[in-house]
Amino acid sequence: MVLEEKMITNGEPEEEEEEEEEEEDMVDPLENMRQKCEEAEHCVHTRERLEQCETRVGSRSATEEDCTEELFDFLHARDHCVSHKLFHSVK
Repeated sequence: MVLEEKMITNGEPEEEEEEEEEEEDMVDPLENMRQKCEEAEHCVHTRERLEQCETRVGSRSATEEDCTEELFDFLHARDHCVSHKLFHSVK
């Protein structure tokens, strides 16, 4: 009786654990493609520029500089690579 009440109030613990494990195993193919594209030479270069900017800005106590341009350059390079690879696989 106690076990049944516990199951009613808490649900099936075994089922919940199995569902969580299944979700962890799922990998977004877009994330994989983004990671591969980030390893391309142009993306590596723009990421380095972004990291240098972030280091420079982070080392200053007061600055108006932000790294928006560097961030957009990196995202543009990565997304350009992703779209190129994605549309080639769709055709």
